[in-house]
Amino acid sequence: MAERSTKIVMISALVVITLIAGAYTWKTGFGESAEARAVTYVHPSSPSAIALIPSPKPSRSSAPPLGPGTDGPYGSRQTTEGTTVALTFDDGPDPRYTPQVLALLRRYQVKATFCVVGVQAQAYPNLIRQIAAEGHTLCNHSWQHDFDLGSRPPAEIRANLARTTAVIRAAAPGTPVPYFRQPGGYWTAAVVAEARRLGMTSLDWAVDPRDWENPVADQIASMVISTTTAGAIILLHDGGGNRSATVAALQRILPELSERFTLAALPSGGAASN
Repeated sequence: MAERSTKIVMISALVVITLIAGAYTWKTGFGESAEARAVTYVHPSSPSAIALIPSPKPSRSSAPPLGPGTDGPYGSRQTTEGTTVALTFDDGPDPRYTPQVLALLRRYQVKATFCVVGVQAQAYPNLIRQIAAEGHTLCNHSWQHDFDLGSRPPAEIRANLARTTAVIRAAAPGTPVPYFRQPGGYWTAAVVAEARRLGMTSLDWAVDPRDWENPVADQIASMVISTTTAGAIILLHDGGGNRSATVAALQRILPELSERFTLAALPSGGAASN
């Protein structure tokens, strides 16, 4: 009898666990990528991780017609508007990987654009200063890598972006912050409009090797090298997770692309504005 009761308890526990797992899977979505489901940041100011669960990404096809000089959703920028190719790095600064990325850029004499997260900029102001001092362009990537930022009220969007820019400028006084990149590419008309009101061009991308999924270095490098064309903006990451594969991939990407294109940071004055 006791054995039968134990089996009933075990079966009941398994049913409860299955229901919880099923509810979580339904909430996060079967078809979404790992990045779309959650991104976790841990920073020195808090012993706990910050986990962000976004809503479904808006379809690019749902964006309104684009005006002159625009090529991405809601008027975001996907190309450099010329023949130069722009490398961009998201989710830093990170004390492990940003210095390695900067060292490789120095070696190959390439300037890039760094889309930094506010909490990371606040935690590592020395890296913000180094990025600026070495001639790279800085881009606002929201305060806490907020996928849902574009769905919030305009005043909240504006406060989030202003806070992030203020921290960047506090770390590197006088440094322009001419661009904004919405985490995950979850563009909305509201977030693009608020960025524009703060003097920032919304920065999308054309080449995405999905290095945030942690593929091997050869996969990252091969995808970037084979799909980059003149004027492309390339999305890579120097923070938000283990970026050792991205660092390794850059050792192929930088010399090979440098032979085919002019690699340059996006204009610090925001000349590619929409």
